[in-house]
Amino acid sequence: MSGYAMEPAMPTEIGAQVLPPTDRWSTTSVVPAPVCRLENFLGAERAGALLAYAISRQGDFNTGTVLDPLSGQVSRKGRSSLVLPVTSSVFSGHLADCLPLVQEVLGHRATLTQTLTVLTAHGEGGHYGIHTDASRVRDVSTALSAVYYLHGKPRGFAGGQLRLYDTLLDEGSARPAESYRTIEPEHDTIVFFPAGAFHEVVPSTCPSGRFADHRFTLTTWISGSGSASPVTGTPSGIWEWMARAAEHTRPLADVTRDHDGASPVDLPAPRRRP
Repeated sequence: MSGYAMEPAMPTEIGAQVLPPTDRWSTTSVVPAPVCRLENFLGAERAGALLAYAISRQGDFNTGTVLDPLSGQVSRKGRSSLVLPVTSSVFSGHLADCLPLVQEVLGHRATLTQTLTVLTAHGEGGHYGIHTDASRVRDVSTALSAVYYLHGKPRGFAGGQLRLYDTLLDEGSARPAESYRTIEPEHDTIVFFPAGAFHEVVPSTCPSGRFADHRFTLTTWISGSGSASPVTGTPSGIWEWMARAAEHTRPLADVTRDHDGASPVDLPAPRRRP
């Protein structure tokens, strides 16, 4: 016998001595950023070819940079990675084909028309501190970030997870919360999330030091072609709240050139499914 009553219990009032009344309900909410993760995005053959291409271009990678939103100065503060600006009609086609599903999952309705893409490599100590992707897009309230992961097998690095931070809402203001979800950098997997979401890449280790054992990504920022504008009015959803939290990370002046050298490319129309 368990010692517990076998018959259905009657509701019991929890008295004020146990749970004292409060004057009002809490106005602080923590809302997770929407995220969509797709596995086997390119397939084994194409993923393997892309990884081989990234490794073959070792000598063409440059040190990744960051853009200070206030001064407009480019630096390496808070980031240790290698980057190579790239374009790919095949990869863009895959993005276009899956975006209707991704936008449905994320609750996203904006029209997306162009991309910026870079190959990145993280080796020993590689990392990227907490940031948003506001410096990469025209309007952080509508743009998407996409990170496609590549690595050798067996995996030659450890760490390098993506931390996607929640947004804390408190009496009309918004800021990044201390809580987050962790996304593993799995080969041939892509993750989509709002460009206004705060996120970071935690430090990686690469014991062999070989470039082929680095953590590789194809990182893409997907946005519309309209002009950016300050966040105004009352936010009506998590996208607007994240944009408000990210507002101070958006460059005050229009950025005419990506600080890692990426060039905008038009997003093709999605192909019709048979």
